[in-house]
Amino acid sequence: MPIALRLATFNLENLDDKPGLVPSLEERMEVLRPQLSRLRADVLCLQEVNGQQSDRHAPRTLAALDRLLAGLPYEHFARAATESRQGHGALDVHNLVILSRFPIRTKTQIWHDLAPAPTYRMTTSVPQAKDAAAIEWDRPILHAALDLGSGRTLNVINLHLRAPLASFVPGRKHGAFAWTDAAAWAEGFFIASMKRAGQAFEARLFVDRLLDEDRHALIAVCGDFNADIREVPVRMIVASEADTGSGALAYRTMVALEQSVPEAARYSVVHGGRVAMIDHVLVSRSLLASYRGAEIHNEGLFDEVSTPPVERPPDSFHAPVVAEFAFSD
Repeated sequence: MPIALRLATFNLENLDDKPGLVPSLEERMEVLRPQLSRLRADVLCLQEVNGQQSDRHAPRTLAALDRLLAGLPYEHFARAATESRQGHGALDVHNLVILSRFPIRTKTQIWHDLAPAPTYRMTTSVPQAKDAAAIEWDRPILHAALDLGSGRTLNVINLHLRAPLASFVPGRKHGAFAWTDAAAWAEGFFIASMKRAGQAFEARLFVDRLLDEDRHALIAVCGDFNADIREVPVRMIVASEADTGSGALAYRTMVALEQSVPEAARYSVVHGGRVAMIDHVLVSRSLLASYRGAEIHNEGLFDEVSTPPVERPPDSFHAPVVAEFAFSD
């Protein structure tokens, strides 16, 4: 039978259930649950899902997410989620989650498995660094292979690349966002750029591995890229013919589906009065054949640095992005 499929990505913005959290999870659920229901997603990629512990010795779980999904269809979906390297359950913050109406055949966490951490020696730190240190990504990439039936496998890659905020440089900050000098801030920004571009490179390596195994693989790369389509991280994963200069590599190009959305509505965040599209669904050429349309649910989006500031906003500052597909027999 033909298969209709709605694939969505949504950064929930630090979903948590800590005591005294403002706004509370209950307040956030009143806003987020209608958004999730509206998606009508068969496959849902989530970012920024924090982990919780019943006590300090217990492994972390995704209890806040479980509360959010209770009573929604997603409650019963198959689930893949990131895990700590130490085997203590979920990561403390910013877990990635893939929820699927379809069975999950395999799930993979990718964290310097294909791209080793680059090494770099800081020049502005205090005290001055004597040796180079590894620059690791902040979190892993998550992959799930979904069984769509009729012999079809959909490879879903969920990622959340580093935000363009300067990384910490020892001895060069005197507040959460205040730096002692411009050169140290610039070095921190350079390190953050390495993390963002480096993880995009690892994602590209994984896409190529899937295409090496099957040049007609159905692949979707979803998530918060913290970059628009013109910036280096997205260009690395897309690998357009204009960038590679090779028509022979056209089948390896990933296509950004938001390009079929009218330009006036093509944004997923508002920052300082400017709109930007940093949440993407990129698909392989073979998956593009079944693409039917995209939606960006940005109607209720507000500026995350609005003036005057919004008190206790329960919303996410990101709009969900949905892509619809139809697979024929």
